[in-house]
Amino acid sequence: MSFGVDARELYEALAWCEGVEPYETIVVPWVDRAQDGYRAWLATAAEDDSWWAEKKTEPDGQELVWELYALHRVSDRLLLTFEPSSDEPDSPDLRPLISEREYLDLFTSLGMTPFDGTDAFDPFLHEIVEVEQADDPHAPIEITEVLLPGLMLGRLLFSRAGVRIRAGIEHAQRGVADRSPLYWTFRRRHRPTVDLSQGWGRNSQWRTDFRLDYRTPAGDRLNVAGDRPIDGRADLHPDHPENLSPEERLLAPGDRRELLRHRCFLRAPEAAFALAGSPGWEQDLMPFDWRLPDSET
Repeated sequence: MSFGVDARELYEALAWCEGVEPYETIVVPWVDRAQDGYRAWLATAAEDDSWWAEKKTEPDGQELVWELYALHRVSDRLLLTFEPSSDEPDSPDLRPLISEREYLDLFTSLGMTPFDGTDAFDPFLHEIVEVEQADDPHAPIEITEVLLPGLMLGRLLFSRAGVRIRAGIEHAQRGVADRSPLYWTFRRRHRPTVDLSQGWGRNSQWRTDFRLDYRTPAGDRLNVAGDRPIDGRADLHPDHPENLSPEERLLAPGDRRELLRHRCFLRAPEAAFALAGSPGWEQDLMPFDWRLPDSET
């Protein structure tokens, strides 16, 4: 589809920006051109219906999944300066670009609805940014502060709210839940990330699918375009090892469900010792086509 505007263009303009007012000089003109057809095209993804099931055969559907990914890359880039700092030296691309208010104005102008994530912890809505370890190992996860806003596009989750939590080690382990690789994510300031664009060329990396998670009256649907149910049977049953990577074979079903729901591990996997024998195993996992079986949605 061609609307005279796309998210990659905005991302690259912001990446090369050297002006002092990128919101007024780059974002606002881009948003002005992104109304009407572009905004209506994004709204196609707002409802959990058959559009995404056709994405592999219908060019418009596939391009929309790619465009949502590119738009999420814009979001990741703009949120960097709002995240807690890491122990690594700041790089030039961490300079502030726009304010949080301007960030929200950009995405609401595209039809998205912000949420602040102040309700009880919910892995569909909340991304763990920092963990305070509670003395009681069984203490449930409790949100203590909202650090980053979340965004919905209709029933489609666009971006989770980033939160600081307090929890017992049985529920969320400091150093794992907040520092282990975050999947389906291009960039975070404070932790490693893994997505399917990494390692590809300048153009190929933009042909990456956006993860489609929907909150519907009938329940949550996670990674709906995935094609491997992780129910411990079917494709991921040990009797079918040809469908599993060596690392996936070592993960317990509960670990796989946790990874799909939270996009990261909350505690060291049960097979952590065995996995330690495969350096870089976290980067070798391929959960991108996992989905929950229909009985769990």
